[in-house]
Amino acid sequence: MSRIGRMPIAIPAGVTVDIAENNKVTVKGPKGTLERVLPAEMEIKLEGATVTVSRPNDLKKMKSLHGLTRTLLNNMVVGVTDGFEKKLEVNGVGYRAQKNGKTLVLSLGYSHPVEMTDPEGIEVTVDGQNIIVVKGIDKEKVGQYAAEIRSKREPEPYKGKGIKYSDEVIRRKVGKTGKK
Repeated sequence: MSRIGRMPIAIPAGVTVDIAENNKVTVKGPKGTLERVLPAEMEIKLEGATVTVSRPNDLKKMKSLHGLTRTLLNNMVVGVTDGFEKKLEVNGVGYRAQKNGKTLVLSLGYSHPVEMTDPEGIEVTVDGQNIIVVKGIDKEKVGQYAAEIRSKREPEPYKGKGIKYSDEVIRRKVGKTGKK
């Protein structure tokens, strides 16, 4: 059995889970509502304050879908209660970030400022000039938008300039040395 797939999901107070036909799951909580169609082969049961996921047979595809379905459901429950956030750091001389309404303006050493508009359901804040915080209830959207911001200027290995996740470690390289 899938160790992750077997674990029941505890539903905290103030959160409602509705399971419609074709495994269309709606999770409502204090931070908002999330909807997702999960794999139809999986059997999702709501028993009191827990949700369990079971698989019909032990085919390789079913085994892989089992853990995935449970994790997606758990992420939905965590999202509507606590939400998700990713922190990015802007490193480099003259590199900075600022917020203009719903637009994030990045100065990254290009000849023009890079402007990015916040997607629906995602909140972006800037602490100081070099820390960007991406928050939201959908883990997938938060991670995707953070990755898009990072892709505007990925960190380089010599000086570490660019946009990196706050917990990311950049493997540094030694630069060229002069001829003796």
